[in-house]
Amino acid sequence: MISASNAALNVVCWLLTAYFYILLAQVILSWAFVLGMRRPYAGPGRVIMDALDAVTEPVLRPLRALIPPVRIGGMGLDLSILVAFVILAVLQRALC
Repeated sequence: MISASNAALNVVCWLLTAYFYILLAQVILSWAFVLGMRRPYAGPGRVIMDALDAVTEPVLRPLRALIPPVRIGGMGLDLSILVAFVILAVLQRALC
């Protein structure tokens, strides 16, 4: 019984770590778009970006509804991803 619980906790910890890296990839791609990279219309790059969006948006969309973007000059800084990282770090610290 204890080993099954420990195995389930290890899986949860692994999933939280994987989601951390997925969020990090999303941040890096969003910075690349700000710096001038264009979104691909087709191909493997488009599939990867769509997969990242599909995995991160269900978490970030409710946070964006609660936290408006901070206006900096002519653009807005989305702080919802920072809140997602903090929540993820708290969950990892509490569970792992």
